[in-house]
Amino acid sequence: MRALAGAVGTNRVELIEELYRRYGKAQSGSLRYKISYLRKKYSWMFVVGSSNALKRILDVFVSALLLLLLSPLFLFVAVAIKLTDGGSILFWQARVGQWGREFSFPKFRSMVVNAEYLKDALLMRNDHGASISFKMKRDPRITWIGRSTRKLSVDELPQLWCVLNGDMSLVGPRPPVPREVARYSLLDRRRLDAKPGLTCIWQVSGRGDIPFDRQVELDVKYIESQSLALDFILLLKTIPAIMTGRGAY
Repeated sequence: MRALAGAVGTNRVELIEELYRRYGKAQSGSLRYKISYLRKKYSWMFVVGSSNALKRILDVFVSALLLLLLSPLFLFVAVAIKLTDGGSILFWQARVGQWGREFSFPKFRSMVVNAEYLKDALLMRNDHGASISFKMKRDPRITWIGRSTRKLSVDELPQLWCVLNGDMSLVGPRPPVPREVARYSLLDRRRLDAKPGLTCIWQVSGRGDIPFDRQVELDVKYIESQSLALDFILLLKTIPAIMTGRGAY
């Protein structure tokens, strides 16, 4: 998976070179054509690079600010979780990011301590049916404090640290777990072409109520049309999505 990640990352510019080698031969002797090709190539690289840089600046600024402003809430939730059963405050899990690179993914623990071991026994009750993703509206593993934090997406807030350190972005496809990626089709893997995010199109359109195939479709739509303007729109839409709690379970 990591080898594939490196290959995809380096092949972006190489693909353009390959297109030139294949389809530019007929005009390869034309100096005017070569100049036009190079101008378009480096213009594209500049626009994409500038957009990525601005997106990264926004990620760092917003995540750092929110981590500071929300620190009292973090403390309250941490104490409530600890008093519930004495278990760990954070739940760390391996997730798959851009181009297949795995990273550590934290959440405020909203389930019982041995939740991962109990999951296999609940697979037949998956509300997404035989889908790759697992969602349960009435998951018996969720604690009392967990129901509140999940409904308002407070359990996801520690991921602001992943945004700050560059593993995630504010906006992008949600990062899947390795066992789900192992079942991906070639089309499903398209959602790994972008850095994962805290929110995305399907997160503001119904969250857990959106079936897996539709999630992939919406993630690919975002990847093919992503821009800073779209990111701002999705961030604004995230606020009412969180307040209503639709699809949060």
